[in-house]
Amino acid sequence: MVLLASEGRAISADAVRTAANLAKPGGGAVKVLSIARIWGSAFGLPHPGLRPNKQEWQAQRDIVEAAIAGLANRGIKATGEVLGSRNAAGAILRHATTIGAGAIVMAADADPHWIQRGLLWSHLPQILARKANLPVYLVGSG
Repeated sequence: MVLLASEGRAISADAVRTAANLAKPGGGAVKVLSIARIWGSAFGLPHPGLRPNKQEWQAQRDIVEAAIAGLANRGIKATGEVLGSRNAAGAILRHATTIGAGAIVMAADADPHWIQRGLLWSHLPQILARKANLPVYLVGSG
């Protein structure tokens, strides 16, 4: 099983192609996962205003559906879901372990300057690749 994951950005056609190419030789399936970001807590307590709203959840569902359609066009069986999390890298890695994924594919920007790395949400794919115990394929989001 290949996990095609997103921390909230659109999944590029190149990432879909890479996931399909990894899954096709073994006749495997692809699981598409997108994370809807939870922005934190207020005074240490969960706060409903910091959770994704209906439009944000729908945007993530649309990303997953588009990726599933792209995989179906390539003849790959795919399922998908959207999870909410403050720690997208941890959620993706836990999900990969839960489903028994053999690899993770993510769209990613170029590696930012070392000063900016911890400050950018868009750097999450590189963080995930460093933490993972399985192959992570970072595909340019262009």
